Amino acid sequence: MNIKVCGITQLKQLQQLDGLNIEFAGLIFVKDSPRYMGETLDKEAVKNADFDLKKVGVFKNPEMIDVLDAIDEYGLDVVQLHGEESPEMCEDLSSEVEVIKVFNIDETTTDIDALVADYDAVCDYYLFDTKANGETGGTGKQFDWKILSKAKIEKPFFLSGGLSVDDIAKIKKFKHPDYFAVDIYSKFEKEPGVKDMGQVLLFKQGMT
Repeated sequence: MNIKVCGITQLKQLQQLDGLNIEFAGLIFVKDSPRYMGETLDKEAVKNADFDLKKVGVFKNPEMIDVLDAIDEYGLDVVQLHGEESPEMCEDLSSEVEVIKVFNIDETTTDIDALVADYDAVCDYYLFDTKANGETGGTGKQFDWKILSKAKIEKPFFLSGGLSVDDIAKIKKFKHPDYFAVDIYSKFEKEPGVKDMGQVLLFKQGMT
């Protein structure tokens, strides 16, 4: 199972994740996020680092030019779109990097396949996260995974939303033919943007 650790703000922690053989690391480009990395990560250092992990730039309703600039300046391998981005934007970006399109799930969500239909041909992955109290991403809450089990999906997807070390057994029990990776975030922090690497290591070991 692939693992993505999101909300990295320090080069040292990127290096540590790479050393743990984590597959994806998320860098938040949303300026009002407490995990925004624009003031703490040096562009050249990130771009020139020799990592095996994939650097994922996380955006929410961005301007196209800002995403393209970030891809170039930070050497991003993947772009994750967390807002209401159009299929056209996903398609344009997919010619530059891999694209993850995020869909936020709550108790009112009834049909995953209808939700993702417009994006089927224009992105590389989906990510399913929890929408809670109007907030999307980093809520620390889980949605009911049964809705995914009932869906065809037919594209590799990341499972996200309030995952912790305590959920390892539940995560490993969840089955879907397109289940590709887990995305861990707020439950693995000492403070916003600073990961508890001991917890990340425990999770990695528990998932193998």
